[in-house]
Amino acid sequence: MNFNINPLGVIKISDNVLSKFQQYYQTEKGDSEAGGVLMGRFIRFSHDVVVDHITTPMNRDIRKRCFFKKNRDDHQKVIQAIWEESKGTCNYLGEWHTHPERHPTPSGHDIKEWKRVLRNTKCDSNELFFVIVGTESIGVWVGFRTNLELQKLTRS
Repeated sequence: MNFNINPLGVIKISDNVLSKFQQYYQTEKGDSEAGGVLMGRFIRFSHDVVVDHITTPMNRDIRKRCFFKKNRDDHQKVIQAIWEESKGTCNYLGEWHTHPERHPTPSGHDIKEWKRVLRNTKCDSNELFFVIVGTESIGVWVGFRTNLELQKLTRS
């Protein structure tokens, strides 16, 4: 599944990642939000990004019907291991979580949290990506670390 980043590039979410997202759809009334981090590659000589890996909910994450908070330390260990295993080619790209709605939109809390991530994350890229997985569609936003601006991306 591809989303346009700008006129020159796309972010591609791999089939493997899409199938992991499906495991956490909030289709039942008792289903809790799930989430984690996005990891992948910046494609050389292009403006394209590929999401190859995600972390999934861990024991110390806080999960409720309309709330998810990841345990930063637990997810960071996975990020570090994947980065080392890839010899530095698989990088942190952003965050994902689910919503119990067909076509997800970010809450005020989501936007506040995304801006906190943009302000505090130490990485080489100016852009980070934020995915909300709904029950029927996926929303993808790009955030810019220089000005904390967020833009919803369109499917290509």
